[in-house]
Amino acid sequence: MEKEQINQLGDELFEALQTQKAILPLTDRDIGITIDDSYYISLRMLENRLEKNGETVVGKKIGVTSKVVQEMLGVHRPDFGFLTNVMEYPNGGDTPIAGNMISPRAEAEIGFKLKKDLKGPGVTEQDVLDATDYIMPCFEIVDSRIQDWKIKIQDTIADNASCGTYTLGTDQADPRELDLPNLHVKVWKNGEFLSEGKGEAVQGNPLTAVAWLANTLGEYGIPFLAGEVILSGSLVPLEPVVAGDKMEMELEGVGRCSVNFV
Repeated sequence: MEKEQINQLGDELFEALQTQKAILPLTDRDIGITIDDSYYISLRMLENRLEKNGETVVGKKIGVTSKVVQEMLGVHRPDFGFLTNVMEYPNGGDTPIAGNMISPRAEAEIGFKLKKDLKGPGVTEQDVLDATDYIMPCFEIVDSRIQDWKIKIQDTIADNASCGTYTLGTDQADPRELDLPNLHVKVWKNGEFLSEGKGEAVQGNPLTAVAWLANTLGEYGIPFLAGEVILSGSLVPLEPVVAGDKMEMELEGVGRCSVNFV
């Protein structure tokens, strides 16, 4: 795909983000879009966010890692994107929907805080463990700028992995002291139990998911940096949310996280 077309599609997605007006799927446009094209479209969208909105990159995310989420979305490999400072909302605080997101869905995840840089290829699960300062419970609120969530893998990668906002729990734990594949999460919506899952939902082990992300971004020359947050993918099915909803989660042996939607 020519650079001019890549830039035009990235600008279109940025405008959708700014106006909260969804666009037609890129994969329905008969333009032969590849995963590489999608990644460069996402970089153009990110460039707009950094230059026009003054945002800064504070981390990365992997998504669509579990079979249940892949089946829900009809996407059958993980996606990847960037986190910026304006996407984060405080634990237990309010996250606005109107003027901020189009069709949000909540995911309960494990967040990794890095103390060392990592750059693929060749990053292993042990490398991820060695580079991690601590883990924390978190909610990622995914949101698609693609109309009606009619996405293929190219659409979601181009759209910054359908990332909307995220909230990090204030509780922290040393991952070296935990059995991450068997780490258990429970989720409540408006005070009622909703779902539960384990760390193995994300590619068998959250460390595997984070290593995959490091190696995938490494192919494009993008490193993980010390101090960044890495979101490792949802442990439970995505849950649609509207203003007035409250989502809560407990990550066994780590702590809790909650979000109020307004």
